[in-house]
Amino acid sequence: MKRNHLKFFAFVFLALLSGCGGGNGSGGTGRVKVSLTDAVACGFDEVNVTVSQVRIHQSASASEQMSGWHDIDISPPRKINLAALTNGVLEELGMAVLPAGHYTQLRLVLLPNSPGGAMNNSVTPTGGVETEMKTPSAVQSGLKLIHEFDVAANELVDLVLDFDACKSVVQKGNGSYGLKPVISVIPTVVSGAISGHVNSALTNAVIYAEQGGRVVKSTVPDPDGKFVLSPLQQSSTAGNYDVVVTADNASTAMIQSVPVTAQGNTSLSSQTEPIALTSSGVQTVSGSVTPAGAEAAVRATQTFSSGAVMEVGSISVSGSYLLTLPIGAPSLGSYGDGALPITLTADGAIAGKYQIEVSAEGFAVQTGPVIDITSGPVTDQDFNLSP
Repeated sequence: MKRNHLKFFAFVFLALLSGCGGGNGSGGTGRVKVSLTDAVACGFDEVNVTVSQVRIHQSASASEQMSGWHDIDISPPRKINLAALTNGVLEELGMAVLPAGHYTQLRLVLLPNSPGGAMNNSVTPTGGVETEMKTPSAVQSGLKLIHEFDVAANELVDLVLDFDACKSVVQKGNGSYGLKPVISVIPTVVSGAISGHVNSALTNAVIYAEQGGRVVKSTVPDPDGKFVLSPLQQSSTAGNYDVVVTADNASTAMIQSVPVTAQGNTSLSSQTEPIALTSSGVQTVSGSVTPAGAEAAVRATQTFSSGAVMEVGSISVSGSYLLTLPIGAPSLGSYGDGALPITLTADGAIAGKYQIEVSAEGFAVQTGPVIDITSGPVTDQDFNLSP
């Protein structure tokens, strides 16, 4: 009888251990840390958002009224200049303790602007003054981000919210600005960096990490020409990256197939042998996007003779648009075995030749014909979007 009692109590003890997550990864609690970063804020000295809360839920379809939310409260709410969060700089928002399990939804809650009061969300155009940025009604319930991740007992999950200010700020036809948030969620455990130097004499240089001709991440160099594209998901899950360098009055250059490894750094150039661009004149492409209420992303791309595609310029607008682009021949190189310096070769066959692509939520993507700006500005590149 005593032996049977001992077996019973041993069974109960082991069951309690199992229920508490004792060593098998189930049950218990873990921690989630959330930080904010940004791509380059093109054409703005400041892009400000005021963050009050980050919310996390296991269900991708959970509404703000449902139970089960885990909140990171930011008190007092913090006004953050996204334009300052480049070259891998992170703004830590806080940490939450969560039950171990699988999570699928985050919400970034912003404070709305107060009529006649605080300008919580705003932009300052380059050389201009701070101007209110109108925000969608969803900012009060939280900007919904769908991203799956697991929280294990006694472990930390480190997430970065990459807020692309350049794509998120919509310039409206009446001179006002609106926020159409473009935010990605990147776990730092599977992310790394691409770094290097560009010629410090370049004016308004911007460096992009692209995939398939679409910008994934961008940054600007420091005064010495150093740049860091981070965080970028490692190549085994996301594929290699093409790094594109642009600057005022200079031709564009692209380095293909740059790998990224988790927690690692891939170097493209040194301060003594930086990436240099050749001088180039510029011309403009302009047009309009209808219907007028559509908040559209307008992109200018070039296709090399080899078939490689790169994005050279973009703007988010509602109404008319204007893009300034180089007419000089762009250059192409490849990362190869990583030997530096990387050779860049000009492709004269595509000098000044671009395609304009326009997209907007709820509408079909439209791509115009190849245009040539070498002889002068190209106007009336209009797009009438349809569902």
